Amino acid sequence: MDYDVTTWLNLSLRWLHVIAGVAWIGASFYFVWLDNNLRAPVPEKDGVKGELWAVHGGGFYHSQKYMTAPAHMPDHLHWFKWEAYTTWLSGFALLIVLYYVGAPVYLIDASKHAFSQAGAIATGLAFIFGGLLVYEGLCRSPLGGRPRLFGVVWFLALTAATWALTQLFSDRGAFIHVGAIIGTCMVGNVFLIIIPNQRKIVADMLAGRPVDPRLGAMGKQRSVHNTHMTLPVIFIMISNHYPAVTGHHLAWLLLALISAGGVSIRYFFILRHHGISKPDYLLLGAFLIFSVSMIASIKPKTAPKTADVITDVPFPVAQAIVQKHCVTCHAAVPTHKGFTAPPNGAAFDTPADMARYAGKIHERAVETTSMPLGNETHITDQERAQLGAWIEAGARTQ
Repeated sequence: MDYDVTTWLNLSLRWLHVIAGVAWIGASFYFVWLDNNLRAPVPEKDGVKGELWAVHGGGFYHSQKYMTAPAHMPDHLHWFKWEAYTTWLSGFALLIVLYYVGAPVYLIDASKHAFSQAGAIATGLAFIFGGLLVYEGLCRSPLGGRPRLFGVVWFLALTAATWALTQLFSDRGAFIHVGAIIGTCMVGNVFLIIIPNQRKIVADMLAGRPVDPRLGAMGKQRSVHNTHMTLPVIFIMISNHYPAVTGHHLAWLLLALISAGGVSIRYFFILRHHGISKPDYLLLGAFLIFSVSMIASIKPKTAPKTADVITDVPFPVAQAIVQKHCVTCHAAVPTHKGFTAPPNGAAFDTPADMARYAGKIHERAVETTSMPLGNETHITDQERAQLGAWIEAGARTQ
């Protein structure tokens, strides 16, 4: 039996990460919506800031929010934390299995920086936890009380980190580390602020001490931060499917524009929860994301366009390039360690397969240069140009 532990561990952790992430994001989005739709109770109720009546699934629900704590502690109190913790733990484990154990393939790009495996891992961890320290420092500084200015400064800090990472790591490795920075800050908000403050509130209430309303306000601040960072981190989770973005020579700028667009769209919906319609935020978000498609289309990260010089590339030349640089992974039976099946089912073993996937080969190996991963096989610009010329001439196999 040929059982590949790494492959199945990758699948299991990825599936767990998605499930936990859906639960965390769903709960986060729901409570932001709930908080913004509360109405003052009529008649007034002692300690109750707002309440909401809702109908769902054939039943009626009545939610109430206390600014500090209710007069009596209920027997059962649910804590929303494991959704966040499980998402981060599974994501970090997946980072280790895929990008750290597989650093020579997925993380290191020798054409950018010739890291050792240990050096690449140490650099990645420094960015992740260094990002958390920067974020916490900003939150605890006077900027923490100025939400708009804080948002601008944090956005610029993340953009600077994105630029630096794209200069050091492979395209996919750089993006995933930006996502890890954001995700770590988000779970840090839960672990370092929201849950500890809630524990203090409960302890004070049980002890009969006055509850400090600042504890709840701090938790609310971090919760709002998390909901604004959600859409950018979701895009990063799926970004490896979009080499036109990750492989672009301005990938850092494209990610910044996509993130800003996601924040703008999310803010539109937050305002809508308050009954405020500001379509300009929605239009701004759409414009920013549309601008990404324009920038990526006009000036992608490409090898020098030598197809005008290199013409009439015969099929055996193109096939030899593919055999040398692609089929260790993209084969019916891959020989590359860690691959038990061709990625995305794309095998290039036969002439028919090469012709079938010619468009994808052009996109990944010629236009965006995102393959081979980390340029592990050291494909040259000349070879990329030859592949491009063969494909642009019709990808003939005869």
